[in-house]
Amino acid sequence: MPKKKKLQLNRENYHSIEADLEYMSVSQFKSFVECEARTMAKLKGEYKPAESNALLVGSYVHVAFEGTEAYGDFIEKNSKAIFNSRGNKYADFEKADQMIKTILEDPFSMFALQGEKEVIYTAELYGAPWKIKVDSINHNRFNFSDLKTTQDLHKRYWSNKYDGWVSFIEAWDYILQMALYRKVIEVNTGKMYKPYIVAVTKENPPNKAVLHFDESRFGFEYEYIEMKMERFLQVKQEKVAAVNCGKCDYCRSIKKLSDTMEIGALIYA
Repeated sequence: MPKKKKLQLNRENYHSIEADLEYMSVSQFKSFVECEARTMAKLKGEYKPAESNALLVGSYVHVAFEGTEAYGDFIEKNSKAIFNSRGNKYADFEKADQMIKTILEDPFSMFALQGEKEVIYTAELYGAPWKIKVDSINHNRFNFSDLKTTQDLHKRYWSNKYDGWVSFIEAWDYILQMALYRKVIEVNTGKMYKPYIVAVTKENPPNKAVLHFDESRFGFEYEYIEMKMERFLQVKQEKVAAVNCGKCDYCRSIKKLSDTMEIGALIYA
């Protein structure tokens, strides 16, 4: 039997269930880490999480740097979420405009974001085909950059993965994302590109920073991905049953009680 031809990815189908079934991505990997059962329900089309306003605002900030056409299309598609009945932007999007303005008016931030936008690459890694979409990639400088929004540049988060207090970069697995992206880009270009994150905060006025990564940070992330992937591929291929985390939106929606819980389990379960 001839081998099935891989789906050719583009901007229209990149986020489709068909693409997610065929390819692993950083967001899908992170979703498996958080809850296998929810991830499988999404892949099977049995569960669609409610759209988060925070994610929409983040997308709004991102698309502002993709070009006039992409920004206009986004506004048109999401106008009801962006504008109230009087035609004014909701407060979250007015704040997002401040964040966009902060980056646009900072020459160094804009320098870091120079390059080709929303470039899709694929590669075979860790026993699976992966897909990535890079915010900005500069082939002349051999670097790529990603725009991230956050509450506060210096806020600390507790991380079980790193067993300690970390920044938002570690908390949301952005080191893992940049590590995987640079490996996929290397497979496609034969060059090791340097990653940067351009971060802007939701404070008033917004704070900003261009962040780089010490090379020593990536080894742990590659080991972490490799350690998890064998299990995740078995779950995705339905060779083993997906485990419920018991805490996420999906698990709460299907939860059925069968016993009591001693109060000490509330913070350790």
